[in-house]
Amino acid sequence: MYTKNDLLQYLRDAGLTGRETILIHSSMKSIGPVEGGADTVLDAWMEFFADGLLLLPTHTWANVDRGEVDFDPATSQACIGILPNLFFRRPGVKRSLHPTHSMAGYGADAADYLKGEEFTCSPCAPGGCYDRLRARGGKILLVGVTHARNTFIHGVEELLAVPRRLTDKPVRTTVLQPDGTRRVVWMRRHHNEQQPLISEDFIKLDRALEECGATRVVSFGDARCILCDAQRTFEVIRYILAPDPECIITKPEILPEQWAGFVAEK
Repeated sequence: MYTKNDLLQYLRDAGLTGRETILIHSSMKSIGPVEGGADTVLDAWMEFFADGLLLLPTHTWANVDRGEVDFDPATSQACIGILPNLFFRRPGVKRSLHPTHSMAGYGADAADYLKGEEFTCSPCAPGGCYDRLRARGGKILLVGVTHARNTFIHGVEELLAVPRRLTDKPVRTTVLQPDGTRRVVWMRRHHNEQQPLISEDFIKLDRALEECGATRVVSFGDARCILCDAQRTFEVIRYILAPDPECIITKPEILPEQWAGFVAEK
């Protein structure tokens, strides 16, 4: 049975300082038995990253798939697990106003980091919450999940304008704003005719990202985790996609020769 102190030690052992801007995708089940359950996990993360910026995705795209097009940042249930749902309701946590791919944050500048998402028209727009990780020297921690849950990679593809990743036509959604009014947001969705679940193919990047120094494997409780450097992850993926932008989906695997000449930017 893991305690909060145990979980804090795992974060230190991963080489983290607590001052990072870090986005955590998670599977609570993968962590194993924790004294106090999911609340203890959140307590540990919020305590450890108190001097940084802790971010969790709080996506509601599945709600839109079911026809629920009204997004209320205070109440709309996230479709990606217990930890995000508990997190966005905690005191001091801010949530962005993106109708399908919202993000929640805890830190001194969380509100500023998350602002403006209701003015985008795609899930992970250039300059948005996911893209901003790079400028902040941000990290991504995948706790018990793979790159198939690494939404940042969708953002890389959007920034690089990879074709056939978004619907041609947007969906009409509405967002409840702080003043109580509703804003209409026309939102394109992730879509590819060959691969309906685009992110499932992101696992093809595992070896390239690790060998190029963009990621490394760490632990958190029982969970096998992947700690990613956002900027380096972007650079590696950009290098791989440059000659063949759609290769993540169209090729059965990403081969070593596709990243063999990669040199990280300084």
